Amino acid sequence: MKKTWLSLGLLCVSLHAQTYTLDELVTSAFKNSPDINISSIDVALSKERYDQAFSGYLPKLDLQAAALHKNTLDAPLGLNGEDTVLSGSLSFSQLLYDFGKTSSLVLHAKKSTQSSNAALTESMLQKRLEVQTKYYGILRYKELIVVNKENIKLNESQLHRAKRYYEAGIRTKVDISDAEVRLIKAQIALKNAEFNLQKAFAALDRAVGFTHIGMHYDVEVQKLDSSYKVYETLPPYPYELEEAIEYAYTHRPKLKKFAYAKEAAKALVKNAKAAYFPALTFQGEYQKSDAKKYNFIYDQEKWEAGLTLKWNLYGGGRDRAKIEENRLQTNKRNAQLTRTMLEIKEETTNAYIALQKSKEDVKLSQNLLKFAKLKFEQVSKQYEHGLSDYIELQEARQSYIDAKSALVVNYYNYYAAIAALDAAIGR
Repeated sequence: MKKTWLSLGLLCVSLHAQTYTLDELVTSAFKNSPDINISSIDVALSKERYDQAFSGYLPKLDLQAAALHKNTLDAPLGLNGEDTVLSGSLSFSQLLYDFGKTSSLVLHAKKSTQSSNAALTESMLQKRLEVQTKYYGILRYKELIVVNKENIKLNESQLHRAKRYYEAGIRTKVDISDAEVRLIKAQIALKNAEFNLQKAFAALDRAVGFTHIGMHYDVEVQKLDSSYKVYETLPPYPYELEEAIEYAYTHRPKLKKFAYAKEAAKALVKNAKAAYFPALTFQGEYQKSDAKKYNFIYDQEKWEAGLTLKWNLYGGGRDRAKIEENRLQTNKRNAQLTRTMLEIKEETTNAYIALQKSKEDVKLSQNLLKFAKLKFEQVSKQYEHGLSDYIELQEARQSYIDAKSALVVNYYNYYAAIAALDAAIGR
């Protein structure tokens, strides 16, 4: 019994301590996302429509059976001719040629399937970006908690020092009061960071699709250099702006979606034009009927086979209107394609600029932290020797903490900017 409870306890600890990598979170999001599930269903539906269109190439075989009660009024020899007749027929037809009407429907279905696949890939791309953004938000708040804990230690140390100086008669009691106020502010900042971390996990839950109440888990942490010399460790982006835009034009699923939709609309124009031409079909049929009493009247057996040419000569202007409708749809898809190219170009440009800015922010904030730390150390020594007042010391300490927090924010913003640019170009 004790072993059972121990096993359950270890299992609970294991579940509580479950840690997800970024790739695992993205995979879970792909599995749980309603948007991706809807896009997947759209792909499945488009494949079924393709199968329906392709069936136009295949032969048609129909079987018909009937049991009829008949009465022939002009039956010979004065008979009433009333009888029950069983009949059956088997018919066969095979399309031989229809001037591209069937092939254009198949092409339309194929391009529509490809468009649905591209839409699914785009949904997955945006979902991955959403998860990455929430993931880096968690890492940012985790590191800010570390910074705020350091801030509390510095304020506690300053409060202790202010009390000693006051007891020694070197400083006034105002220094103690101010140190206590700043310590409380640091504790509030830590609590806010912890609450923000909880909110970040809630946002990640929604992005990934974790619906379990009270689910406890953690994410794999991407640790910063303890010395905060991180600028040199930033991974470079492999493309310049022009290369990134060119890559986006080739690989972005959203662009492919409208390109395939345009081709699908063009196929419908060809299908509508084919209505002006005939369709050549091979047909065959076998019939047999059997009567109970008057078989010499109702019994028959026959078959026929041959070529059929069906040509609609006038349809009330329907075909012309359908051609014009599909032409307009093609023009609409073409305009949507151009608009999407412009949107992707702007999105890629903005994402690239944001990436470059975030990289410069990391560099500048790292330099700022270096000098803020140096200034804080110098002012601390001056304060100990009575060469600086308490206000200068607290301002230097706060500048150091602010610089460290800014570096943390800018560091993770850089990785989020990489994710945004990757999503913009379809990488």
